[in-house]
Amino acid sequence: MAAVPSLTLDDVRAAAARLEGIAHRTPVVTSRTLNDRVGAEVFVKCENFQRVGAFKFRGAYNAAARLTPDQLAKGIAAFSSGNHAQAVALAARELGTTAVILMPEDAPRSKMEATLGYGAEVVTYDRYTQERNALGADLAEERGLALIPPYDHPDVIAGQGTAALELLEETGELDALVVPVGGGGLIAGSATAAKSLHPAIRIIGVEPEEGDDTKRSLDSGERVTIPVPRSIADGQVVPSPGEITFALNQRLVDAIALVSDEEIVEAMRFAFERLKIVLEPSGATGLAALLSGRVDDLPRRVGVIASGGNIDTRRFTELVG
Repeated sequence: MAAVPSLTLDDVRAAAARLEGIAHRTPVVTSRTLNDRVGAEVFVKCENFQRVGAFKFRGAYNAAARLTPDQLAKGIAAFSSGNHAQAVALAARELGTTAVILMPEDAPRSKMEATLGYGAEVVTYDRYTQERNALGADLAEERGLALIPPYDHPDVIAGQGTAALELLEETGELDALVVPVGGGGLIAGSATAAKSLHPAIRIIGVEPEEGDDTKRSLDSGERVTIPVPRSIADGQVVPSPGEITFALNQRLVDAIALVSDEEIVEAMRFAFERLKIVLEPSGATGLAALLSGRVDDLPRRVGVIASGGNIDTRRFTELVG
């Protein structure tokens, strides 16, 4: 087994210092109705209110801010289905440089338009027939750009961990933390922060049923690759976990819950009607796991990261209406 990459609470705290005054300190909301439905005291970290509408800005900015002046002068490359794309585009603009983003042809139109709106150049590819990691690496090399991947990068992971750090600073010790899982960067960073502060906390990841690559990988003890998933949770449809994120999550994650598209939609509806917040499907999977009873032996005080809210009006009403 490869050595677990070095990532510590100090790395997450250093990222928090870089993000201070740049990223939003997002609110934590509670609901008696939610508590009654779930049977626990639940604290929802609303990353849908983060800049670009998702937690991704934390990791993208932290990684970009650590580039050298020469690297920044040449520009940044990234690949993403949407939220990381917007995050890198905005981070590049904040740091006075440019960004070129590789996005799938079928990325949500609102996410592609937002990425362009932040000033990035967008290059498209077919996610079902082309391999984005290789395409992204080739694009960066051809143009001499610094590549910031969406999750498999220590600075990105440390930045994402600041969401959990903020949550725990506000709530105090929690018994469990429920986190959506795509490539694994958010949960790896969050678990690093949470278990460093409170070693007994349970870290529970949530994937869509059709995109269970991390669950399969953790169950088998090695990274597993599945066909590119088809799920409404577009931000979580990756064929395999990252190399760095998997190594960290093998050590830190206690369980993975799976949720159906129907359960995700119900969580989006609940968040809108009861919490008065708009979540995209990927942002609602943690809440869906709680509402649908997918988390076994749920403890008394639980945090959940609502990871994003980037969804246009047409798609939102199509799903929840």
